[in-house]
Amino acid sequence: MVQALRKQVTDVRALRALASPIRRHLLNHLMASGPQTASECAAVVGASPSNCSYHLRELARYGLVERADDARGGDGRDRPWRPAATGLSYGPAPDDDADPGARIAELANRRLVHAQIDDNAELLHRAIDAHDELPPEWHRAEILSTFGLLVTADELLALAARVDALLRPFIGLTREAPPAGAERVHVVFDAVRRPGTLGRHGPRDPRGAR
Repeated sequence: MVQALRKQVTDVRALRALASPIRRHLLNHLMASGPQTASECAAVVGASPSNCSYHLRELARYGLVERADDARGGDGRDRPWRPAATGLSYGPAPDDDADPGARIAELANRRLVHAQIDDNAELLHRAIDAHDELPPEWHRAEILSTFGLLVTADELLALAARVDALLRPFIGLTREAPPAGAERVHVVFDAVRRPGTLGRHGPRDPRGAR
């Protein structure tokens, strides 16, 4: 069983390396599916095995992936790779504001976040297009929901921690002996304050005060 490990990626070079769509797709594929060879990755990300091998080596250069075994020799395209962590956070830690490089890292992180939002949207579009091909039980199980919450920052932090604790036992890389019928599922949990609403506290006072 893989041990859960969440890693904070602060190296600007690593953040910039993930500006490449194929590297993001490779990393996301390994995070979702576990150890894979470059040849196996090629069929998923739409690139040649040799091209995948190059980009996997670049990801390994920045500590994002690693070899899944200690084997030596043979064709590198047939040796499996795995993610270096079961979860990744990007950008400087909150207490790094005094670091002169923190601003550069934050800008690189912001570009990466925008790219990941686009990647998630593209995956969801493909999933919706493939929905009719699923068996009936998966028709019922798939969820697309949005919620308009009214919470404080502390409440949102607590809610995120509860959702994380709820989902964590089901993470594919770390789940031991999943039941028959288990499939790889993509879950996105985003929670942001709605732009342009700062200081607006929801419904009017029932007494008519504004």
